[in-house]
Amino acid sequence: MADGGGFSSKSFGLRAQKKILGKMASKNVAKAFVDDATGDLLDNLYKIAKLNGSTKKEAEKLIKNLVKIVVKISILYRNDQFSKEEIVIADKFRKTFRSAAMTFISFYEVDFSFDRQFLTNSLEACKGLLHQLVQRHLTPKSHGRIDHVFNYFGNGALLERVFEPTGPYRGIVKNMADELNKLMEDDNL
Repeated sequence: MADGGGFSSKSFGLRAQKKILGKMASKNVAKAFVDDATGDLLDNLYKIAKLNGSTKKEAEKLIKNLVKIVVKISILYRNDQFSKEEIVIADKFRKTFRSAAMTFISFYEVDFSFDRQFLTNSLEACKGLLHQLVQRHLTPKSHGRIDHVFNYFGNGALLERVFEPTGPYRGIVKNMADELNKLMEDDNL
C-alpha cells in the first residue's frame, strides 16, 4: 500500500525479487526454475558459445544474462505487472519466437535450407519486441543483457557455422531441435 511518502510494499517486494534473482543466476539455479528440456536447451546454448571460441566465463555470462531476462519477465508476469498493451506485445513476442524456433528446427531437418537473413531478421524482431515489453519495467542494464544475448546468438556468421550440415555444431543442433520440439509439443514455448 502506498502512503503519502510513496512507499509501496508490492513494488518493494517485486524489486527485491528481481534483485535477488540478479545475484543468483547460474545454470544450476536456472534448472530450479525451468523444466528439463529448457535446462538442456540452456546447456546446449552454452556448448555453442564454448565451441564458438568463448571462454568459460563469457559463455556463462551469456547464459546468466538469458536466465535473468527470462526469470525477471516471469516475475513481472506472475505479479500482473504488464498492461493490456504489453500483454499484446508479449503474445506477439511469443508467436514470433515460436516461429523462429520452428524455423530453427526446419533448418536442421532440411539440409541446405538455412537462410541466414531470415533467421537473423526473426531474432532481431524478437529482440525488439522484448525491449518493448520490458521498457517500463527493467533497467538499462537489463536491456543491455537482452542485447548481449540476441546479438551473440543472432550473429549471422555464427548461425552459418551452426547450420553447416557436416560442421562441429551438428550434434548440438540436433539436441536443440529435439528440445524445441518437446517444448512446443508441451506448449511451453
